[in-house]
Amino acid sequence: MLPSHIELLSLTDIGCTKDIAETANTIEGNAALKAEFVRNHFGYDCFADDTGLEVSALDGAPGVYSARYAGPEKNSDANIEKLLRSLKGQEDRSARFKTAIALTIGLESVMFIGLCTGTITRAKRGDKGFGYDPIFMPDGSTQTFAQMSLEEKSSLGHRGKAMRQLIAYLSE
Repeated sequence: MLPSHIELLSLTDIGCTKDIAETANTIEGNAALKAEFVRNHFGYDCFADDTGLEVSALDGAPGVYSARYAGPEKNSDANIEKLLRSLKGQEDRSARFKTAIALTIGLESVMFIGLCTGTITRAKRGDKGFGYDPIFMPDGSTQTFAQMSLEEKSSLGHRGKAMRQLIAYLSE
């Protein structure tokens, strides 16, 4: 998806084997923390992302703690089960996925936000994707992310929206 003049390197490519701690209290903060870590320790311009699921009835939880909602093991099945238990009996099942992509380029830092609103289903549906995909159905769809092809999910999803903003910025 990136313009041809952009060379994309992974953390492995630059010799970064450290698990960069996500210690910020916001999704945007974690994305910025990771991009700044790479710039400060390896000297590369960098973009990094963080994503969270924000559920209305839970006052925005799990939010920044989405990956660790059921514990530090980052177990997707346990996270889903905890979320479904937390919503038991709730009529309002509205939620949104939020992706923040932080770009450090030269001395500049830019943030791109992608949002996807939808509903938390009452049970898992589908076997594609990862994380909360089996229980998140975007507005206007009858399928969860886990039932969609990667192309369908990218066209509707939060990460795809944020990536398109980043690409537009880099293409200017």
